Amino acid sequence: MVSALDNLVDAVEENSSWNSLRRTLNHFDDRYQQWIEERMDPLFSGTRSRHTETLEQTHTTSSLLQTGALAPMGMKLDGVSASSIVEQTREVNRNIGLSVFLTLTALVAQAALLPATLICLPMGLYISRSIFQEAYVDYVTERKVGDPALASVLMIGTFLGGFYIAGGVASMLYYLANKMILMTQDRSRNKLVNIIGQLPSHVWILIDGQETEIPLAQVQEGDTIVVGAGQVIPVDGVVVAGHATVDQHRLSGEAQPVEKAREDRVMAATMVLAGKIYVQVSQTGVTTVAAQIGEILNNTASQPLLIESKAIQVVNRAAMPTLLTAGLAWPLVGYQGAVAITGASIGYNLRLTGPIAMLNYLNMAAEMGILIKDGRSLELLHEIDTVIFDKTGTLTEEQPQVVQVDCLGAFTATELLAYAAAVESRQSHPIARAIVAAAQRQGLALPAIDDTQYVVGYGLQAQIAGHQVRIGSSRFIEMEGIAVPQAVTHLLQRAHSQGHSVVMVSIDEHLAGTIELEPTIRAEVAEIVADLHRRKIQVYIISGDQEQPTEKLARNLGIDHYFANTLPGDKAAHVERLQAAGHKVCFIGDGINDSLALRQANVSISLSGATSVATDTAQIVMMDQSLRQLPALLNLVDEFNGNMKAGFVAAMVPGFVTIGGVFLLKLGIFASTMIYNVGLMAGVGIAMWPLLLQRSGEQPAKVHPAGAGAAAERGVVLQGRMAEVYTHWTQGLQQWLSWRKSG
Repeated sequence: MVSALDNLVDAVEENSSWNSLRRTLNHFDDRYQQWIEERMDPLFSGTRSRHTETLEQTHTTSSLLQTGALAPMGMKLDGVSASSIVEQTREVNRNIGLSVFLTLTALVAQAALLPATLICLPMGLYISRSIFQEAYVDYVTERKVGDPALASVLMIGTFLGGFYIAGGVASMLYYLANKMILMTQDRSRNKLVNIIGQLPSHVWILIDGQETEIPLAQVQEGDTIVVGAGQVIPVDGVVVAGHATVDQHRLSGEAQPVEKAREDRVMAATMVLAGKIYVQVSQTGVTTVAAQIGEILNNTASQPLLIESKAIQVVNRAAMPTLLTAGLAWPLVGYQGAVAITGASIGYNLRLTGPIAMLNYLNMAAEMGILIKDGRSLELLHEIDTVIFDKTGTLTEEQPQVVQVDCLGAFTATELLAYAAAVESRQSHPIARAIVAAAQRQGLALPAIDDTQYVVGYGLQAQIAGHQVRIGSSRFIEMEGIAVPQAVTHLLQRAHSQGHSVVMVSIDEHLAGTIELEPTIRAEVAEIVADLHRRKIQVYIISGDQEQPTEKLARNLGIDHYFANTLPGDKAAHVERLQAAGHKVCFIGDGINDSLALRQANVSISLSGATSVATDTAQIVMMDQSLRQLPALLNLVDEFNGNMKAGFVAAMVPGFVTIGGVFLLKLGIFASTMIYNVGLMAGVGIAMWPLLLQRSGEQPAKVHPAGAGAAAERGVVLQGRMAEVYTHWTQGLQQWLSWRKSG
């Protein structure tokens, strides 16, 4: 039947006489879709949509991601766009509109005593075509009889029986539920994970001793490119000349910058903080380490996205028993009774009320500054028993802090810091900002710099009050011919073993002292770890740093376990091993090196402002660039779970009432529809419960610092209230049935 309808539509479209009508209908459809998008969709996901747009604007794809630019590099965009999702949404919108039109047409025909079969029957079957297709695909591919199969039987039985009003309402509710389900899911899940797009579109290449700018897409293996301070390295390669300090924590996980000189390897997507290097290209485009991580991500399905929401699971499990019950009812109570049972599936209300509740909680999270891209993460997060924090950039701020200034000569620590801050004040990398911030905290007045003597090279040089000041790494200081005492060498070894960075400061050809910096732990971390422990959740740290600093941080924060010296690929392996041991894992990270672990975890969280690869991969993004809202998110998850349990009760009772009514009272389609709608309204009321609390001024997720206990208590109270309502309802129904039987 579906095939015949599609062939009929194709035949009509091929007829040129219908071209004008088709253009008119397409124009009307575009206007209708625009109206839905602008007027209706914001009612369901306004703040959440704005957060999504903000995130996408922050990570605007560079011109390199245009198909033409990527073609020479071997990158393909086929099959990764979100166009299929957009078309699916548009088709659902059309079916909702057609269902409303069908219902109104049937109402008018009934009121005017006009025959409606010629219009309503084919329209109803046409609207139901996608339901038939879903049922067919489910059965052929998975041998599954689920929600679409049940809906198909209901639609066929309703429309062939001439119950067009009930059929129109049923199809409208079915597609409205589909729309809600789509809105709870991550609409960007087919988007290309953008690693290549973070690189510069043009680079400087060395040709016959001259630096020439060319598009990155034209760079080939063996070319030599030039990368200076503040620039991202766009290729994998080997340094053939120069010296630089490189920040590669987003790719390797190392907290402190590393020195790169001749014969050292560098990787794409890392940044030169200071200095200048000449890199001979070994890998470019999709063959770089960073791009290969992106390729793995784009070809690996995210585990949580393969999981149906619990509401849909209930509906699918109830489908076959409902169909069997309807088959049993046909010979006993007749055709109407059988169709009535298919329209009152036990738990079927959850198909609509579950997504409504989920959307409400997603919007509440968005109001709190938390973007949950896929609503099923709310259900999965409730099951989490293990949280893994990436250390660098997640538990720590991007900018370190000065912890010690050691003097070796006549200059005091205050003078040394003031000179260093004056020279670094023109730089923008995190270490420079940390040194300037330390001087500002002490209220130091920065001395003036002689602009004609300010030189940016492998380190920094400047003239200050007649003194030649140099700032940089130990390698830079030695290159300048300045001796480094053995005691300072030991200081460097100690600092690096603790994950600290050390900046050397020389004045007038002598090493004047050192400035030691350590990663800045986010202020909220200790409280968050304590909250997780109250919830009986195990906490891990994972880091590319050495054992000593990682162990020290775990001990200071009271964290249970840690993984140190972890390579990027091993992070996902650690997550997988914990999952194999039966744990449900939430991974929280911010870098390219975290993306595989984010994809592997049951639930993944990143921070706005992290690499776009991390925020593209994560299911949840903290929009305020911190972890402060994590306890509030977990409270919200507990409340959502309580709401869904109450909604489950509301969805189950009407189904049992209808089935009992069909067999005992021979209720028909109309009575079944009425009972279904009463249960639906009760379920919608439960789903809207969080919004009613918000309007009354009570915002439970924000005012329950006690954590899971208070939120769970609210869920129990809500379930108790709904149980009371349904106890009274069923008692009244039993009394009515007894009265009917005695009469």
